[in-house]
Amino acid sequence: MGTVWSLVIIGVAVLLMLGIKLLGSPKTARWGNRLAAIGMLVGLLALPDAGGDPVWQRDWNLNYLLIVSGIIVGLALGALGAYSVKMTAMPQMVALFNGLGGGAAALVGGLEFARAAAVPPSSAAAMLFATLIGALAFTGSVVAYLKLNGKLERPRLFRGQHIVNALLFIATLALGGWLTLHATGGGATALLLLLAALALLFGVALVLPIGGADMPVVISLLNSFTGLAVAADGLVIGNLAMLVAGTLVGSSGTLLTLLMCKAMNRPVGNVLFGAFGSGGSGPVAAGALAGKSVKSIQADEAALLLSYARQVVIVPGYGLAVAQAQHQVCELAEELGQRGVEVCFAIHPVAGRMPGHMNVLLAEANIPYDQLHEMEAVNPVMERVDVCLVIGANDVVNPAAREEPASPIYGMPIIEADRAKAVIVLKRSMAAGFAGIDNHLFYKDNTRMLFGDAKASLTALVSQVKAS
Repeated sequence: MGTVWSLVIIGVAVLLMLGIKLLGSPKTARWGNRLAAIGMLVGLLALPDAGGDPVWQRDWNLNYLLIVSGIIVGLALGALGAYSVKMTAMPQMVALFNGLGGGAAALVGGLEFARAAAVPPSSAAAMLFATLIGALAFTGSVVAYLKLNGKLERPRLFRGQHIVNALLFIATLALGGWLTLHATGGGATALLLLLAALALLFGVALVLPIGGADMPVVISLLNSFTGLAVAADGLVIGNLAMLVAGTLVGSSGTLLTLLMCKAMNRPVGNVLFGAFGSGGSGPVAAGALAGKSVKSIQADEAALLLSYARQVVIVPGYGLAVAQAQHQVCELAEELGQRGVEVCFAIHPVAGRMPGHMNVLLAEANIPYDQLHEMEAVNPVMERVDVCLVIGANDVVNPAAREEPASPIYGMPIIEADRAKAVIVLKRSMAAGFAGIDNHLFYKDNTRMLFGDAKASLTALVSQVKAS
């Protein structure tokens, strides 16, 4: 039987790895999700304990009614969220679900530590690590949810905040280290609760000062924290499915965090401690744009520019998601394509409010995958583009990243929309983006602003293109 169970474990690992691999492309993401779900189901039902018995043969005194009830309630809540939450609220839902995963991991680690009569240091380290990281991911994700939901959009700062956070971090590590080396499980419940409270507080303190523009990075980082906590739980309770899944999520989340930081030209430490988006760059931006004004355009004029273009690049942003205008932009792309216009979509790595947000949004409207291009593929040919249509994007097309050394986004790779022959920006108003700074693109000589709700503006453009 040992060989059979070893093969099952390898099969579960392969399914999970294939699932994550397939999630890397919108074209294969659904199959990736299904394979990962199948792998977790097999891991739950078939993996053996230390004695080699599958879960249904274990001689455990379990409350199966409570377990089944929890599974049913969890499935119902998950399905309700998946089918009822709008695409604009998907980042919030991801943050909230990730927080629940972190909280569950913290509970498993903490309860295993509390109920043990004696805990070897190696096991205690894994239990306390899961408790600490899981609790941090829980409150950090809740704060991220509130920021994404507009409740705490701007950074919350106070004097000496970094010192307070550092002291809180040191105290949490010191208490965790002492518990690992000196405490037994049952006799240290009070200190365990104190450790959990410090970790919960540190999660809030860590994410509270981070600006909204950095939320995609923060969500990815917190997701990796939850994965690491789950992996530690799997090590503690001997569940190899949890160990494999947690390790994969933790490593992939860490790599994604580093890749997004590279796309923003900022180190992780600057994201966590830089309070990006606090609005402190306002005077710099105002000075650089002194005396400049924006030029507006009407829908019929914009439609003529688009209709007679040879190549059009569309840059989607969060404003497109807010307006739920993905189907209208798909209709516009199809109408232009029928007229012989070459249309593609330029996707910035951190566009939207979570990794892959724009890809998922456009896939929902059945926009062909081969029309979606990454920033690195579009920028080299942008000077040959007749019209760049920017819909609700702000910071990811801001030339200040290239032109203004005093800007907080200076050096950040952007989609160089300003290099196109003509730029049309669809935006509600001149309000700053999530980074809290003015966009130099709006003041360029080749840029025209089409103000209004993105959905209404795109509907008007489609009508005008059809009539032209």
